[in-house]
This record gives sequence, C-alpha cells and structure tokens, in this order.
Amino acid sequence: MPITINSKELLEVLRVTPPEQNIMLAGRHGIGKSQILTSYFEELGMKVVALFLGQMSDPGDLLGLPEKNATTGTTDFMPPYWFPVDGKPIVLFLDELNRARPEILQTVMDLALNRKLAGRKLPEGSRIISAVNEGEEYQLTDLDPALVSRFNIYTFRPTVDEWLVWAEKTGLDSRVVNFIRVHPELLDHSADSSEDQGLDKDPDRRAWTKVADIMKNVTNISPVLIKIVGGVVGIHAAETFYNFLNQKSLIAAEKILTDYPNVKKIMKDYELHQLCVVIDSIYEFADAGALDSLDITIVKKNLTAFLKELQKNNQEAFAYFISDFTSDKYSKLQLFIAGNLAGIYNRINKFIIDQ
Repeated sequence: MPITINSKELLEVLRVTPPEQNIMLAGRHGIGKSQILTSYFEELGMKVVALFLGQMSDPGDLLGLPEKNATTGTTDFMPPYWFPVDGKPIVLFLDELNRARPEILQTVMDLALNRKLAGRKLPEGSRIISAVNEGEEYQLTDLDPALVSRFNIYTFRPTVDEWLVWAEKTGLDSRVVNFIRVHPELLDHSADSSEDQGLDKDPDRRAWTKVADIMKNVTNISPVLIKIVGGVVGIHAAETFYNFLNQKSLIAAEKILTDYPNVKKIMKDYELHQLCVVIDSIYEFADAGALDSLDITIVKKNLTAFLKELQKNNQEAFAYFISDFTSDKYSKLQLFIAGNLAGIYNRINKFIIDQ
C-alpha cells in the first residue's frame, strides 16, 4: 500500500531524512514536486540540479563524454556540466525516472547505490531525489526492483488548500484563485476526453499558474477566452472558468478585512456556499502572511463586525467559520483571533461548548 503525503508532510520528510537515504516521489506531472524541492533546498543554500531522464537518449548524457587519459592511455569520462567539481554537496533531482531508457537506468543504479558516476563520487552531504510519473497516460519503463529498493518511496498528493495558500502568497490572479476555491475538483483533473491525436489537455497546478499569467492581460471577458484558456487546461475546465467569470465575483478577503461596512450589503445576498468560499479565502489570506501588510486596528474592527454579523444572521456560516478555526488546515488566523480578539475568541468557545 503506497504511503501518501501532502506538501507539508513532504517538507518534514525532507527535513528528517538523512542525506545518504534516497527519496522517490510518485505522482502526476505538474503538481509542484520540483518547485517545492527547489525552494526548500535553495533556502538551505544547496544547489538543486534537475535532470530529465526521460529526455536522455544515451548514458553519455548522464556520464559525460569519454576522453583518452594522456598519462595512462585509458579512457576517462569528462565530468558532465552539472557535476559539482567544487566539492560542495548538491541535490540531484532525477525527474521522469520511470520514463528513462533501460541503459540510462543502469547508470542511475550505480549513482543511487554508491553515489558514484563514472568513478567520481558525489560530495559528502549530497542528496538524490527521484520523481516518477503515475497513470496510464504515460509511456513508462518498468523499474528494476533492485533500483527501487534503494529509495524511500512516497506518493505525493498535495491538497487543494495548500495550493490556495501558496497561490495567495505568490499573488496569482485572484480570478483564478477564486475559481479553484469554487471548483477544487478542477485543480488537478478534468472531465475532458478527446480522441484528437493524443494531444489531450488536462488541468494541473502548473497549467493554472499559466492561466493566471494570461489573465494579467485580460480585462474584458469574451468567448475567445475559452479557446485561449482551453489550450492550457482543456476545453471543459476552460468553459467552466469562463462561466464562472461571467457570474458575479465574490468579495475578496482583503476587502472584507479592510472595508467591511461598504461590502456588508452585497454579502447579505450571498448563499451559504458563497459565504463558505469567502470564509476559506480569509483563512488562506491570513495563512499566506498577508495580514502583516494591513493595519491591525482596522482588521480587528472589520473581522469582529463580520463575525458578529455571521453569528446573528447566518448560524450555518458561523459554524463553518468555526469548523475551519478548529481544523488543522490553518493556523495564522486562529493565532490572530486568540491574541487580539478576546471577545470573538470567547464567542467561538461558547458556540463550541453549546453544540
């Protein structure tokens, strides 16, 4: 049975696993494996080298080119461009491991077992992390059990909530972020099923980031947007996105926290599912660290007014706010309320006790 981990758990795996133990991550493409690894290790000052093994046609692409040793008369291999000749440890990310040719995998075996490549040893403290694609849509190579046994194996399944927090933090176009809040099922999957030359497009996290970059240049929502976005995430997801944009947009979390009196009347018309989306967005806004840029006095005043209004006129929405408050998905807004809004904190506790 595969061991499944999310983004937060992956960071803990990276933290506690000794460098001499190799790690293998299984998952679909475009879910953020390389991005998380690169960000984590670069913050530690380590260079991350990504090698796409599925694109290599010959072991020489990995080993380097052969040359004659003028002294011994034997053949040596020149170090490949990525090899750390300065002696500093690196993180070697072997992407698409199960799309590599068998002869490439034989070279990887020595690398994974002995940390050597053509007789050269990786610097002490270097890490080897591989990624394998899973799914019937990939042309895959069966991996030798002896090679697989050299890796600690995890199936990587990042959650939608983690992506939303990351998207807020990164500043992705709010129209894309709000769409995924309402349609989380389309973040990594689509109902598309085209028979068109195997060129199916399916949404994934990388694709939605591309859509967000496209949307920076879009002010008028016209039908041509379906085709533009469809080329990135597939026609089903693009049509759903287009229909979403043509509906009334929900109030942004920042607007509620800084200008609630002026949006209060608009929010009175929201249905429960819309309020739930808004509530989630407030938690995600806080977890992205965005509260730090706002005036704390104004935030306290507006958040208090918003929650009192919820408790007074929409008990179900207030209960949903508390379900987020007591979950382990978020932390920063809970700490903010506990430390700054004693009255609201007491209301929440009383509500929980009374249920």
